[in-house]
Amino acid sequence: MENRAAKAKLETVTLFGVDVSKMGMRETVAYLADAVRERRVTQVVTANPIMFMTGFEDESFMRMLRQADLVVPDGAGLVWAAARLGKPVKERVAGYDLVQELFRVGSEERWSVYLLGTTQETIEAARDKILSEYPGLRVVGCRNGFFGPAEDDEVVKDIADAAPDLLLVGRSVHTQDPWIGKYRDRLGVPVMIGVGGSFDVMSGRLKRAPGWMQRAKLEWLYRLLQEPTRWRRMLVLPKFAVKVMLRGEK
Repeated sequence: MENRAAKAKLETVTLFGVDVSKMGMRETVAYLADAVRERRVTQVVTANPIMFMTGFEDESFMRMLRQADLVVPDGAGLVWAAARLGKPVKERVAGYDLVQELFRVGSEERWSVYLLGTTQETIEAARDKILSEYPGLRVVGCRNGFFGPAEDDEVVKDIADAAPDLLLVGRSVHTQDPWIGKYRDRLGVPVMIGVGGSFDVMSGRLKRAPGWMQRAKLEWLYRLLQEPTRWRRMLVLPKFAVKVMLRGEK
């Protein structure tokens, strides 16, 4: 009940049945910091057009988006879509930047963090970089993302027993946010965020797009150049744009 009340107070815009936060970065960080302090279980989805397209094809995925406690507009395409449909959001809230801001607050307040996803080598490298940059944080768990449903109970128990303030999960689109949503209540973590490939950047394996490319909304291109195998998923972007334009003409 408490979480539904908190969600009801959020200022959102509804895109394809999903309530997307209108808060900017500063307000989002403050909202989530309060969730940690109040021990208020919160699933955060950093949404982009690829997620919405996945939801159009997978009813259970769309249900997860609609039930998440906080959906922030990570992708520039989502910010464009909101404006196109006459429901503008304040700004893009990039997932990577959101996590860094939470780390900054968490370092000051001695938060504990659990890192889950990618390979063991990469996740441990990300852990070391995080602790170097944010020495006040405490990493209470660091596990790779290569596990199946048969191991879910073990992983969930390990996280619940560690009782972190912040859980970051970096897996594939189908095994990340839906996994968090499925085990949300059992995990009981104040702030849980699906971070996609962010651990690759945090570890130093990949670089973040230069500021000018981010401002020009070309971060997707920079990632594609670093990871050419992403080209298939990029094909859905024009399909999303068409859906938005058709919706806007109704």
